[in-house]
Amino acid sequence: MESIGFIGAGNMAEALIKGIISAKLYSPKNIFISDIKPDRLKAIIDKYGVTPAATNAKLSAKVDILILSVKPQIMADALKSIQGSVNHAKLVISIAAGIKISQITSVLGDIPIIRVMPNTPALIGAGATAIFAGDKARPMLDKAVAIFSSVGKAVVVDSEDLIDVVTAVSGSGPAYFFLLMEEMIKAATDLGLPEQVAKDLVLQTAKGAGLLAVDGDKRGETPATLRQKVTSPGGTTEAALKIFSDGNIGALIASAIKHARDRSVELSR
Repeated sequence: MESIGFIGAGNMAEALIKGIISAKLYSPKNIFISDIKPDRLKAIIDKYGVTPAATNAKLSAKVDILILSVKPQIMADALKSIQGSVNHAKLVISIAAGIKISQITSVLGDIPIIRVMPNTPALIGAGATAIFAGDKARPMLDKAVAIFSSVGKAVVVDSEDLIDVVTAVSGSGPAYFFLLMEEMIKAATDLGLPEQVAKDLVLQTAKGAGLLAVDGDKRGETPATLRQKVTSPGGTTEAALKIFSDGNIGALIASAIKHARDRSVELSR
């Protein structure tokens, strides 16, 4: 059976391990892992029954698919540690933000590499992930899609440059929704609602709106259509939306996402 390995045992690696075991893509005995923190490594091994590797090089030499799940600032050291132990038969998947495929191939050689941008809701199986495959990795693209579909929705983009846009939209996107929730809770408490009541209502409204949008999309209903359905002429929703419109919320959101995209581009240079 094919094996998979993770260099780095952080939260995203754990989410993926949990997802691929639940989806029965890999058995625990065929999942290998390494990490610089012994306590963290032991915790993952004890929880999921996966197999530890003594070194990054031994792990990368053993597995068919290698996931680089380290922080961007230590990617250079991680790549050096596996230099010479990765061949052209393996698939390397990087989830490190801002690390281009060319940066990886400059160390490991011209091997099959897929670059992925997941987001934090993957931790609860509700992630949004974009995948870009380098030329040599395209025949293996389905494997990456299956892995990341185990923790949510996975889509494929046809240009590596679009990963910067994805970073700004879905990578950073949860924070935008959290900010809206935060401000709605604050506004509700300022108007007299008990904080716990405000929080319960806002969180459930956010959850319900998200689920309704996904369900509506299956029927061809866009978020704009759903918004219009909620907005009665002369009603309370229209009064609130007018304030958003007067404040040019569309331009503000567009500017914020563009600035996030631009920062992602800067970080990858």
